[in-house]
Amino acid sequence: MSAFSTAATGGRKKRGEGHTRREEILQAAKELFLEQGYDSTTIRKIADRVGVSAPALYLYFQDKEQMMLALCDQTFGHLIDSIDEIEKSVAEPRDRIRQFGEAYLRFGLKHPDEYRLIFLGSNVPESVRKVGHRMPTDDPTRPGVNGSIVFQRLVSVLVEAEASGLKLNYPADTCAELCWMGMHGLASALILKPEFPWSNRDLLINGMLDMVLKGIIRDT
Repeated sequence: MSAFSTAATGGRKKRGEGHTRREEILQAAKELFLEQGYDSTTIRKIADRVGVSAPALYLYFQDKEQMMLALCDQTFGHLIDSIDEIEKSVAEPRDRIRQFGEAYLRFGLKHPDEYRLIFLGSNVPESVRKVGHRMPTDDPTRPGVNGSIVFQRLVSVLVEAEASGLKLNYPADTCAELCWMGMHGLASALILKPEFPWSNRDLLINGMLDMVLKGIIRDT
C-alpha cells in the first residue's frame, strides 16, 4: 500500500473532520484513476468508493479535475520537502544537482502508484498538460502548480551552479529538462518493468546521474 494511502472510508464525519474526508476522497479518486483511467472515472464512482453521495463529494471538490490537480500537488509536495533538505545540507553545486536528480528518481521508485498516475498515463487534465512545467509559479496556491515549482527549483539550482563557476552546455531550463528526461526514463523503465532482469539498481541510478551530469556540465 502506498505511503500516501489514507484512512478507511465511509460514514458521516463529525465537525472538524473535513480534512480526513478530503483525504479519503483523494485516495478513492487515485485508486479509480489508476484502475480505470482518468476519463472513465466518474464523480459517482468516486462517491460510491468513499461511501458518500455525489452532492456530499461536491462540498470538497467541484469536479474530478480538481481532484487530479490536488493529487499532483500532493505528490510534488513531498518531493519539495526532499528538495528543501538538499538545499539546506548540500553546498557544492555539482553535488546539489546530482542529489536533486537522485531525490526525484528515488521518490518515483518509492511511490510507483503516484508516479504512474502523474507521469505514465493520460491522467493529467488538459488545462495543465498544455502548460506543463511552465505554469506560472507566482501563486503557490494555484491548483496543479507544485510540479512547476519543482522544475523551477531545479532551474534555480542550475543557475546558481553556473554563477558559482560551473559551465553549462545549454541554457539552464534546457539542462533542467534534460536532467528530468534522463531520470524519468530510468524511473519509467524500472516502474513499468519491475520483473525485467535489470542490472544492479543502484548502479543504474548512479550511471544515469553520471551521464546526465556529463551531458549538461562542460568539462573545464
